[in-house]
Amino acid sequence: MPEDAADAALRADVREGLTGSPRTLPPKWFYDARGSELFEEITALPEYYPTRAEREILRTRAGEIAAASGARTLVELGSGSSEKTRHLIDALTGLHAYVPVDVSESALALAGRALAAERPGLEVHALIADFTALPALPDTPGPRLVAFLGGTVGNLLPAERAAFLASVRALLAPGDALLLGTDLVKDERVLVRAYDDAAGVTAAFNKNVLTVINRELGADFDPDAFDHVALWDARHEWIEMRLRSRTAQTVKIPSLELAVDFAAGEELRTEVSAKFRRDGVRAELTAAGLEPVRWWTDGEGRFALSLSVAR
Repeated sequence: MPEDAADAALRADVREGLTGSPRTLPPKWFYDARGSELFEEITALPEYYPTRAEREILRTRAGEIAAASGARTLVELGSGSSEKTRHLIDALTGLHAYVPVDVSESALALAGRALAAERPGLEVHALIADFTALPALPDTPGPRLVAFLGGTVGNLLPAERAAFLASVRALLAPGDALLLGTDLVKDERVLVRAYDDAAGVTAAFNKNVLTVINRELGADFDPDAFDHVALWDARHEWIEMRLRSRTAQTVKIPSLELAVDFAAGEELRTEVSAKFRRDGVRAELTAAGLEPVRWWTDGEGRFALSLSVAR
């Protein structure tokens, strides 16, 4: 990943998103150091079930996942701390190589060093890359298991998901597999609470994207001039997070030579988080050239991990 790639992508995303209608920003810009800390807090909140539900599946089904995939190489997209993945690494008794992929060099270095120390026989090939623009994978033994956990696939719009799944399939040889985490459709009240917690941690996380733009692009957003909004879109079956302008205001972004006028009550969409049904997941995987073979959920049926194989 070129050194200036993140800066160029941020500039392009901010210019396109803030001059469009409706105004949008991609959720990947939440995750500077402070945003990552806030998200770790979110995963421990009582309202936020996805992390606990997925960890339950990995803890109880890792052996089944390992047996079904037979992987000798594990590739994790958006690996972060690689904490959840340790269940899979432990269960994959024939594992030869682990390939964490993330945009954060510091996260990769920390996780890679820890795993190398814990498992000296494991080869670790860390890749600094955006999972939506996947590079060629290193030459490691197959079969390979690509893991995309956390329900992050739900942050992509349908056309983006189709393109992403097709790009993953293009990396796989016959017999390689994809392990995909998907949050499932459930009661609207449960969903909204997960993205609008009583302690206000998600609100701070949402507003942090404005702080990122201020720091990186010299903008003058006042985060306190925006309210956090989370709502359920029943037609699209996704949660939207938005920032709603409290007053009419103009935000200046000098490095882009851009001034953005917000009307009172105008909203800026910062995240879509799609929720899924089993038939829909199967259809999307099949359309990408992957054959769904296994499906696991937590005990309450809130979250699913699916295994699909490249044929």
